[in-house]
Amino acid sequence: MDKISFANSNNKTITMSAVINFPAGFDEKRSYPAIVVSHPGGGVKEQTAGTYAKKLAERGFVTIAFDRSHQGESGGEPRQLENPYISTEDVSAVIDHLITLPYIDKDRIGAMGICAGAGYTANAAIQDRRIKAIGTVSAVNIGSMFRNGWQNTVRSIDALPLIEAGSNARTSDASGAAVATMPLAPLTERDAPNEELRQAWEYYHTPRAECATAPGFATLRSLNQIITYDAYHMADVYLTQPIQIVAGSMAGSKWMSDDLFDRAASTDKSFHVVEGANHMELYDGRKYVDEAVSVLAPFFQQKLNAADAAKAAAE
Repeated sequence: MDKISFANSNNKTITMSAVINFPAGFDEKRSYPAIVVSHPGGGVKEQTAGTYAKKLAERGFVTIAFDRSHQGESGGEPRQLENPYISTEDVSAVIDHLITLPYIDKDRIGAMGICAGAGYTANAAIQDRRIKAIGTVSAVNIGSMFRNGWQNTVRSIDALPLIEAGSNARTSDASGAAVATMPLAPLTERDAPNEELRQAWEYYHTPRAECATAPGFATLRSLNQIITYDAYHMADVYLTQPIQIVAGSMAGSKWMSDDLFDRAASTDKSFHVVEGANHMELYDGRKYVDEAVSVLAPFFQQKLNAADAAKAAAE
């Protein structure tokens, strides 16, 4: 495992911070399949993204977990901006770096993400054909979540005041006031409306998984981009790569994994339900994570090897 940094190809003023993991017996003279792993909204590479990246590396892949622009140890101002369009482009920027590494097979690149990172991964795959296979865990379409609520019980039009709040925050920020922020998960235990989201507070703000670079909030101005964003836009036309979706049977967010499965144009798509798991338990619940990896690892092995075979046949 190495900690690395590199210039973001979409914005050279931003330095990306990442952790790259290698399989056992790694030989830099060989060529390896790679998987890009994207963290949840409010998260960083040291948390669940790093967990999945490490476990997948144990199954023969080079994996990279990274901090998105404006977050974690990556550069970018303002800090804690959660602009989903930038976050989507970050996935491709990481691939831009990967293909410069001599030991990466550029024709065997997969991508996966957890929570909002899964939505960003799907959106990146819609527009970046270098991604040959997609995995998602506890997928969240961050635009849908903010528009329609954790359990899809809110009308989209009722989110209009959030766009207004984002607009006002931009005015306030521009005037020189302290940057306005909003929680991405409950900031205190009493703010949590249910047990699942209480675990979100616990994950980010207790020794369970807290990290100094993951404060759990975003700039309020981010609402302007979030509310109108659809991570699955044009998935019914262009998301044709193989996709493996994993979600917990008890997850309030499961409807967003259902939506991705229904909308993806791919004829090679599978949905694995982890019985008894909620959204957060697929972040770090050992038996649940192990079950997810037991599905994702053979999926990536099969699909990335198939992509390589198809290229060889074409040649």
